[in-house]
Amino acid sequence: MAALFTIENFFSLLMLILLQAVLGFDNLLYISLESQHVPGNKRRFVQQTGIGIAVILRIGLLFALIHLIENVENPLVAFQFHWVEGSFTLHSMIILLGGIFILYTAVKEIFHMMMLGTSNGSGHDMPKRSVSSVIVWIVIMNLVFSFDSILSAMALTKEFAVMATAIVIGGVLMIWVAEGVSRFLRKNRMYEVLGLFVLLIVGIMLLSEGAHLAHLAFFGFPVHPMTKTTFYFVLVVLVLTDMVQSRYQKRLLLKQEMRLNQKSKE
Repeated sequence: MAALFTIENFFSLLMLILLQAVLGFDNLLYISLESQHVPGNKRRFVQQTGIGIAVILRIGLLFALIHLIENVENPLVAFQFHWVEGSFTLHSMIILLGGIFILYTAVKEIFHMMMLGTSNGSGHDMPKRSVSSVIVWIVIMNLVFSFDSILSAMALTKEFAVMATAIVIGGVLMIWVAEGVSRFLRKNRMYEVLGLFVLLIVGIMLLSEGAHLAHLAFFGFPVHPMTKTTFYFVLVVLVLTDMVQSRYQKRLLLKQEMRLNQKSKE
């Protein structure tokens, strides 16, 4: 037990917590958006319960992956047709299904925002769902997002206790931040659109990663995963574009208001 309390394990723990924070952004965004499907007085409960259950299952997943890593990465289904070939593993199938669901969720919410996004002039209102269904989806997607962070953690250290501690601390930080992000999105409704498009990019990233893990190739060209660098670059571009568009729109509205005032004086 004393061997766990070493300088090496301490720095490994710090690195794992940082890794959880960096890789957990897309998960946090999903949780914040998903929790808006329940009434305001239930959101905090949904976030805490969903993340809490997911942390427990993450530790179980970590334990399973340590002992079954070869089975997770072993091919389950291999195929080759005229223009497409691939070899699916359990890991690749989970990532692909997660990416498909994230894409579906983002496109559905964007469509809802465009077609039905007005409620007594108050802006976009998320369609309500049951508390249990929202918690279930938060837990499922948390596990999907956790695969990469757990596999990365296993490359940094072999100590189960260190990895489990990092998962617990990461979960506590996520619970602490999730409500703040959700509150920010509610107060700044225009950023919901930005959040949904970021979620769309996350879905594409998961699809490309899953296809790469499955060794999918179309017409002889293999699918390459979207790197985190590319993801964060696209994220910065989306945020800057939204900021510039917002300021430009405010200036146009101000000029229009000045013209109307001038005409009324004449």
